[in-house]
Amino acid sequence: MARVSVSNMLHALVELGRHYLDRPTSGGVLPTLVLQCRELVSVHGEASGTALASEIVGAYRALDEDGRLEALRRLNREFATDEETLVEAAKRYASAPGDEAYLGLAAAIEAPRQELFRRLNMAPGGTAAIVEMRQLLLSALRDNPDLKPFERDLKHLLSSWFNRGFLQFERIDWRTPAVILEKLIDYEAVHEIAGWDDLRRRLAEDRRCFGFFHPALPDEPLIFVEVALTNGLAGQVQELLAASPDTPGADKPDTAIFYSISNCQEGLAGISFGNFLIKQVADAVQSELPHITRFATLSPIPGFRRWLDETLVKDTPDFLDDEEIELLQRSGWRDNEVTRQQLKSAVMRLCASYLTQAKRGSRPLDPVARFHLGNGARIERLNWAADLSDRGIEQSAGIMVNYLYDSGEIVSNHEAYVRDGEIATSSAVVKLAAGRS
Repeated sequence: MARVSVSNMLHALVELGRHYLDRPTSGGVLPTLVLQCRELVSVHGEASGTALASEIVGAYRALDEDGRLEALRRLNREFATDEETLVEAAKRYASAPGDEAYLGLAAAIEAPRQELFRRLNMAPGGTAAIVEMRQLLLSALRDNPDLKPFERDLKHLLSSWFNRGFLQFERIDWRTPAVILEKLIDYEAVHEIAGWDDLRRRLAEDRRCFGFFHPALPDEPLIFVEVALTNGLAGQVQELLAASPDTPGADKPDTAIFYSISNCQEGLAGISFGNFLIKQVADAVQSELPHITRFATLSPIPGFRRWLDETLVKDTPDFLDDEEIELLQRSGWRDNEVTRQQLKSAVMRLCASYLTQAKRGSRPLDPVARFHLGNGARIERLNWAADLSDRGIEQSAGIMVNYLYDSGEIVSNHEAYVRDGEIATSSAVVKLAAGRS
């Protein structure tokens, strides 16, 4: 009910505010949109401001992609930081530090576009529109590097608005509204959902699915986690996805496998929803099913193939023999099942080395490893021939990894990782990484 009442209130404010709204125009859609944005950041009552913000968002969304990008370019120029004002404020603070000088400096540092987007966020659908704007900016940065400060400002705002404390945690099942179920099919980023029958299987009694939502985007999952209830660690994803529900009388599962974690909003890329999201899912599963005692993932290793190709060119590991090096340097070895099998021992050792030793700064190079290790997991086991899809072969020669979430170690693993970059690893994977099978 709270979501509905807030939405109704915003729409009611828009209707009331239209009666008090001046509609400045300036010869064309884009000049008018910029003029309306200037008007929005001037003094306005709440009703008229909400109405104007709604008109701006509607006008922006009516543009095609090129028009939207040009609108953002114009807003970037129009609402940028005034460098002269900033320099003067910095000089005043340097010569006479104090609260007044500090407030003046803080005001000068913040680009006016941040206040513009705070006010646009008042509009019904404003938050969704701003997330879409950042998505467009991210896609355009390579060709428009001057938009980078604009993108950083939006990231700063969205990081505050999508703080972990604002997220809502919900189970998704077959009774969930169809508008959300359809988006699960669209947003699945790890293992494609092949229509409604496949989705029904993923929401069966031996499965669980949980989503994280934000009150401003009630029908838009931000991230969702798919879970399979199994006996023991799963080591092959095609079998896991195709498995039939347990028959009556079968042993109760003892393990929850997180086999797919999908971030749904490209406009929120790089914005952390906090650590321990997986722990929250694990707590929900164990609260419902106390016989589930082990929690782990069956995860892809998306950066392994690229790292391996680069490693073979510049720094071949000592534990590889001449035959293995020769086979690995053949361009088509990943697509040849016989050759892959010949290389199993070498590639498994290389993959263990990649996960535990390849770094970007002080953190693991692999993005999935960064996510799970940051959430307090341990690298538990590598699985050969675990994903034989085209994507799995291309990314990691078919290898997948189990990250184990041990409830007694999650917090200590997380703290050691954050403070010291320490990677929690099982003894078996440590041996592999050291070149010992």
